[in-house]
Amino acid sequence: MTRRAVASMRLDGPEVASPRMAGTYVVGTPMWMWMWATSSPTTFGPMSASATAWAVIVTATAEVTQVRWAMGDGITVTCHGPGTPFTKSRGGTPSPDCGHLYERPLLRAAGRYRGTAIAHWTVAWTAPALNDGGTFIETRATEFTADVREVQVVND
Repeated sequence: MTRRAVASMRLDGPEVASPRMAGTYVVGTPMWMWMWATSSPTTFGPMSASATAWAVIVTATAEVTQVRWAMGDGITVTCHGPGTPFTKSRGGTPSPDCGHLYERPLLRAAGRYRGTAIAHWTVAWTAPALNDGGTFIETRATEFTADVREVQVVND
């Protein structure tokens, strides 16, 4: 019954705000990663649903408790929230909660790192009539690309 309640929810993969598809990033400069967590409960939660069989009601509540970012360069970054949006006033500082630093550009024709942001939805469920409950994890993924370039400086 718990799985039926969860199946009735729409749990989506992260709605990646950064890295942006149209963005260009620089080797050695901190990249801030974040997702649009407030645009819809289907991308971050919480979401709740119930299922009933006979006289037993199971209620499940799901919310994202971490996002694992596979950055495409062999590094995986785990963030425990949606991340902090970058603003120009922050300059080249690292993200306070969800960031990465590419160490080299991708030397292929496409020139973009291909990554995946995987949302870990923690589902808490209860069945009061059975005096039972628990938690489990559901995952949803979203692919992204990052155009990372090297900047060469010539000093005369």
